[in-house]
Amino acid sequence: MNIEKKHIVGIIGAVIIMLGAVIFLRDSRIFYFVLGIGGVVAILPFIVSLALDSRIERENNEMFLEFARNLAEAVKSGTPISRSIMNVRTKFYGSLTPYVQKLANQIALGIPVKDALNTFASDVNSSTVTRAINLISEAEKAGGKIEDILDSVSKSVAEIEKLKKERRSAIYSLVVQGYIIFFIFIIIMLVLQFKILPMATEFGDMSGGDIEGLTSAGLSSGGQVSAEEMSRPFLYLLLSQGFFAGLIIGKLAEGRIKPGLKHSFVMMIVAYLITTGVKAFI
Repeated sequence: MNIEKKHIVGIIGAVIIMLGAVIFLRDSRIFYFVLGIGGVVAILPFIVSLALDSRIERENNEMFLEFARNLAEAVKSGTPISRSIMNVRTKFYGSLTPYVQKLANQIALGIPVKDALNTFASDVNSSTVTRAINLISEAEKAGGKIEDILDSVSKSVAEIEKLKKERRSAIYSLVVQGYIIFFIFIIIMLVLQFKILPMATEFGDMSGGDIEGLTSAGLSSGGQVSAEEMSRPFLYLLLSQGFFAGLIIGKLAEGRIKPGLKHSFVMMIVAYLITTGVKAFI
C-alpha cells in the first residue's frame, strides 16, 4: 500500500491526540480511552484504503469481463485486435476506463500489442486480469484464432466472477456469525473483568488469602494481586482474538489474507475502545 496524503494526515492527527492525552490526561480515567481514539485516527485511513482497494479490484474484474466481450465481438467482425482496442476505448468501463484508454494510447503510439497488454495487466494488478491478458497476448503472438481465444477468455472471466459472487453469498452468514461470536467473547471478558474478578479479590481479602507467585503479564511479583492487574491480560487476549479472527474472516470471504486485515483492525479497535470505555465511564 502506498502512503498517501490522507494516511499522513491521520498519523499526524493521532500523534496530536496522543500527545495531548499524555500531557493533559495522564492521571485521568479516560487516558487509555483517548489513546485508543488516537489509534483509530491513525489506522482508519488505512482501513478505508484497504476497503476501497478491494472494491476497485472487484469492479475492475467485472468491467474487464465487459471489455473482453466487446473486444471479442469486434475481432469476430474481422477487425484486427489492435484496431479493435482503439475502437472500444470510447466506451465506459468504470474504474477500468483509464487503463483501457492508456492501452489504446500505447497502441496508437506504435507499441506492440503484446507489450501494451502486459503493461495493462501490470497497471490493473489483478490476478484474474493478468491470467486473461497472458492468454490473449500469447494467442496474438502465436497468430492463432484470436477471436476464439477472446471468447474463451470472456467466458472464463465470467465463470470466475460468478463463482466469487456465489462464495461471498455463501460465506456472508459465516462472516456475520464470526462478528457475533467475537462480540459475545467481549461480553464474557467484560463480565469476568468487572464482575467476577472484583468479587474474587474481595472474597480473598475477607478470607485473608493471598495470590502469590504471579509474575507474568505485568502482575505483581508475589503478595496480593489486585483485580486490575489480574484483568490486564484480558485486553491482550481480546486484541489477539480480534486480529486472528479478522484474518480468518477475510480468508473465508475473499480467499486471501490481505482483505482480512480490515476485519482485524475493526475487531481490535472495537475491543480496545469497549474495554477502555467501560473502565473509564462505568
